Amino acid sequence: MSERQPRLLDGIRGPSDVKALSPAQLPQLAQEIRSEIIAVTSRQGGHVGPNLGVVELTIAMHRVFETPRDAFVFDVAHQGYVHKLLTGRGGEFFGKLRHSGGASGFLYRPESPHDAFGAGHAGTALSAALGMATARDLRGTSENVVAVCGDAAFTCGITLEALNNVVASTKRLIVILNDNQWSIARNVGAMAKYLTRLSTSTTYNKVHHDLEKFFLGLPHGHEMNQLWVKWKRETKDFFVNSSLFEKFGLRYIGPIDGHNFDELQKNLEFAKLSDVPVLLHVITMKGKGLDAALNSPEKFHGVGGFDPVTGESLKPKPGTPPAYQDVLGQALVRFARADPRIVGITAAMPSGTGLSRLAEELPRQFFDVGIAEGHAALFAAGMAARGMLPVCAIYSTFLQRAYDQVIHDIALQKLPVTFCMDRAGLSPNDGPTHHGLFDIAYLRCVPNVTVMQPKDEDELVDMLHTSLLLGSPAFIRYPRGPATGVRIKEFPQALEVGHAEVVREGSNIMIWALGPMVRDAIAIAERLQSEENVSVGVVNARFVRPLDRTLLLSQSEVVPLIVTMEDHVLAGGFGSAVLEALQEAECATPVERIGWPDRFVEHGSSPAELRARYGMSLEDMHRRVLDRWKKLSAERVEADV
Repeated sequence: MSERQPRLLDGIRGPSDVKALSPAQLPQLAQEIRSEIIAVTSRQGGHVGPNLGVVELTIAMHRVFETPRDAFVFDVAHQGYVHKLLTGRGGEFFGKLRHSGGASGFLYRPESPHDAFGAGHAGTALSAALGMATARDLRGTSENVVAVCGDAAFTCGITLEALNNVVASTKRLIVILNDNQWSIARNVGAMAKYLTRLSTSTTYNKVHHDLEKFFLGLPHGHEMNQLWVKWKRETKDFFVNSSLFEKFGLRYIGPIDGHNFDELQKNLEFAKLSDVPVLLHVITMKGKGLDAALNSPEKFHGVGGFDPVTGESLKPKPGTPPAYQDVLGQALVRFARADPRIVGITAAMPSGTGLSRLAEELPRQFFDVGIAEGHAALFAAGMAARGMLPVCAIYSTFLQRAYDQVIHDIALQKLPVTFCMDRAGLSPNDGPTHHGLFDIAYLRCVPNVTVMQPKDEDELVDMLHTSLLLGSPAFIRYPRGPATGVRIKEFPQALEVGHAEVVREGSNIMIWALGPMVRDAIAIAERLQSEENVSVGVVNARFVRPLDRTLLLSQSEVVPLIVTMEDHVLAGGFGSAVLEALQEAECATPVERIGWPDRFVEHGSSPAELRARYGMSLEDMHRRVLDRWKKLSAERVEADV
């Protein structure tokens, strides 16, 4: 029996090793990379489909260009696994993808000099790459800058803003349009339809290339060809349809087979030598190499563990409650069926936000606007201004992209838009671009808004019901993952806005907890009572804005210590709101704030692992409360003496 041949991938330590391979070896390398990505993501989860689709493209890029001197800027950067494997980050490091001690799920500048620009949100690549190319021109250097943008990136307003500035800023920029017709769900809107027409037309490039070859074969052909290009652009579509990109001043080349090494390398070499900005329109298959991913591209955009043979998701443990996003989706369908004014809006995340159920059952009341969070918010504002009750389901960190619309268009006009903010708190495997740790701080300073967080899924449904009755902007934040398993009432309860819930009475300490921290607060209170004979009460705050100041001030008059607990950064968070309320009332009751530190939290294997790393485990929080109580008690004894 012959010995197993070593993998080509095992010999790749950097881009120079990729260049050293013969063209005949490249299909084998591509297959090995796909096998590695499937093997690792089936265990660790991750963005499967996007990476399987760009294998040949990324190999060809490393054959033609030379990182880190040349800069690759990947939009979203969740399709960077192949790039990581080709730049010395394979083996055990890639095997721990998205977990502690392993590779980030996105490009991350501190991780490697080959990561020219980090990202985790869509639409960033073209602007960043244009900035890099312009800086290169100003410095007088000659490196190449390549922006790899998915077709969904062109539904982002910031990408179109950058496109408008390309020719005014540089003469050398390479843009690769990775066209697979999907963002997370299938792309929607006019841009998606336009790209489909381009990708299925062969006439455009045939005529363009034939005429270019003809002119260049004549005396003074280069000048004649330049005149032809200028004439064609300025006379619009007189002779052959000019692409939208050429109207912005970029030389359009495509469509190109994104899985053909010869075609990719030839066109990349051409773009490298071009003296005008170039856009290569590359057609790829999202999920290529895994039948399950080809058949279910939305599911395999980003998944947890799965069977690498069948593609079936690993089943959750028996008895696992439904995810908060699914509870939200079910409740929204229920409310929308009863009131046709209620509509759901998502920015390319129907399944991730739970709104896919609304899309299936009440399609006229569902809107997917593509990766365009700012537009989603402003679109909702317009609907609200005409009597509708829009519910925008957007991840906490993605809502950062619509902050101006939240203030200028919704809060200022006091329009009844409800924002359901999934992934508030940790999104552990995804890391700092996805942790929803800043939303309280950026929302509680805005007038006219209500900000709330439920302790469980039943209260989430109550809060959605409450928000639809408010007649003003509302924000509901809730964590990623399974809910608590409590029963959801048949008829939701409208909550009294700004009123907290006393879960447990106490005379020594009152813990004001928010959302999932309520359960931890109860556990700490019970332990302090049983082990230290300290009477600890717990308040489910419910509302960050408006804060229940009446209850807070009444308790501060009778208990020696108030503790706040939140799954959010301390700076500007819920604890800060409590401190401000006490200070304004000239109340000197000590406050111990528990939350995340003033830094970006990296990716990790689980919420529990990250919480332990940052002093947020149940044991750590118990110790914090007990130590503060003992210190305060000692100070009081000393003062009495």
